[in-house]
Amino acid sequence: MGKRDDLIAIYASDLKEKCGMAPDMDLLTKVTIGCGPSIYNADASTVAGSQKSELETVKTNFLVKKLGLKDGPELDAAIAEALEIYGKSNRNKYRAVVYYMLTKKFGKEKVYG
Repeated sequence: MGKRDDLIAIYASDLKEKCGMAPDMDLLTKVTIGCGPSIYNADASTVAGSQKSELETVKTNFLVKKLGLKDGPELDAAIAEALEIYGKSNRNKYRAVVYYMLTKKFGKEKVYG
């Protein structure tokens, strides 16, 4: 197994244990690949839930540009909900896991083919 496969296993474990979800491994793999090289960078691979600029980046670059959603308060609420599910006390909120949860929430699995 390669490094990406190891990370996907970690993300799947987080979805099961911290988020109470049974991950769709095919979708999780596609979302992880969609994150690009950021998954290998310690800082970029996580979402800083307390940083307004970081949450704005998730909304603009992922929800609006990638998933094609219209900007609005429901996007902010969805991000907050995903971070809440992941657990506020959990320091490492992996970007791929947050993006996976948001993709599922909005039913945008087709974006990943």
